Amino acid sequence: MNWNSLLSAQREFMEHKKSDIRNAFQRDYDRIIFSNIFRRLQNKTQVFPLPGSKMVHNRLTHSLEVASVGRSIARIVSKKLCDKYGKDFLHEIYDIDTIVSAACLAHDLGNPPFGHSGEETISSYFKEGPGKELEKHIPEYQWSDLISFEGNANAFRQLTHQFAGRRQGGMSLTYATLATLIKYPYPSFNKKGKKKYNIFHSEIDTFKKVMDGCGIVCLDEETLAYARHPLSYMMEAADDICYLILDMEDAHKRGIVPTEKIDFFFTSFFRENESWFFDRKDFIYETVTDNNERMSFLRATAINKLVDCVSTVFIENYDSIMEGTFQNSLVHHLPDFENNALSECRQFSLRNIYKHPSVVKVELTGFNVIGELLDMFVKAALQPEKTYNKKLLSIIPEQFKNDNGDLYSKIQVVLDYISNMTDLYAVQLYKDLKGF
Repeated sequence: MNWNSLLSAQREFMEHKKSDIRNAFQRDYDRIIFSNIFRRLQNKTQVFPLPGSKMVHNRLTHSLEVASVGRSIARIVSKKLCDKYGKDFLHEIYDIDTIVSAACLAHDLGNPPFGHSGEETISSYFKEGPGKELEKHIPEYQWSDLISFEGNANAFRQLTHQFAGRRQGGMSLTYATLATLIKYPYPSFNKKGKKKYNIFHSEIDTFKKVMDGCGIVCLDEETLAYARHPLSYMMEAADDICYLILDMEDAHKRGIVPTEKIDFFFTSFFRENESWFFDRKDFIYETVTDNNERMSFLRATAINKLVDCVSTVFIENYDSIMEGTFQNSLVHHLPDFENNALSECRQFSLRNIYKHPSVVKVELTGFNVIGELLDMFVKAALQPEKTYNKKLLSIIPEQFKNDNGDLYSKIQVVLDYISNMTDLYAVQLYKDLKGF
């Protein structure tokens, strides 16, 4: 793979631009920022309930912070590559920070309401709930999309699909930005035991155009498995760093995790010989008495440390990444010291944060609300001629409707509608339809 192809500015149905101070990738970034689907992230759960007395992250603030971290990783990598290959190399990779930050902004656009609980609810409805009876009527390669509904694949769909009344090419982003967004470059029916994937059956043709347009190695033509775009590793690393560190900070603000624990975990990223950190920490603790402010310092320095580390991992594995043979994430390849510290954070979070009653309650709410809405609208889509169902289906905005008569497409109309809901809208619609 080479950067000339990887940084493709080609778009589906590219518009003619005579002049613009912004380049193609900057326009990608702005299109995402100003889109309705991006704004809706402000009312979608990250981990903790929304709204609340404590200011915690939602999907919007999370995405903005991931974009910031992703930009930093890309800039550090750019500098290191230029140090290694000469200043002229900068011309080949000049825009990678903009591309990475744009993909970071978009990485959660496909998530339904109530965080990952929304994904689980949709999947379980078809896998073990009322929707299971539809399995015999839907081809296996489409059914796999439903029983393992994936927000990553839905993000790619939301960005590229031509919804009714909308322009061709969806948001019409560049191939480079779309390819960077793809962490799991294969469709659901060929994920081969892997939990996640990035492509619904309905977007396979677009997926192939994007990957081939960027010159990305196809690993298996039969299964449509591709190598990853090199920049997708940076986007993934930014997301990994942010959710692991910032979820802990949110838990501290909500009183779930004591200050001493946060101090311990964030300090554990620094070796004893990194005296600059401990000197700075001592100074902060002597001059700052607010615990939240102290934790902000520790969070910032921990993120900076991890950004430097994953950037180094990228450079050290540059050849295999460009060849398409690199395995796992950048975070997975951190040095043992930092990897152990991050693993401890992850295990603690799994035990004490993600299983906390306040989080579980959000997940249960998601199961009830999304499950009921899904059941009502799917049944209506299957029997649209009934009077009640006609009225129910009329609620769905025109943009999500299509004229395709197959069952898979009818269900996609419902999933497009529900996955675009905010938490608050879903709850209110549920109450309205139930007569509460």
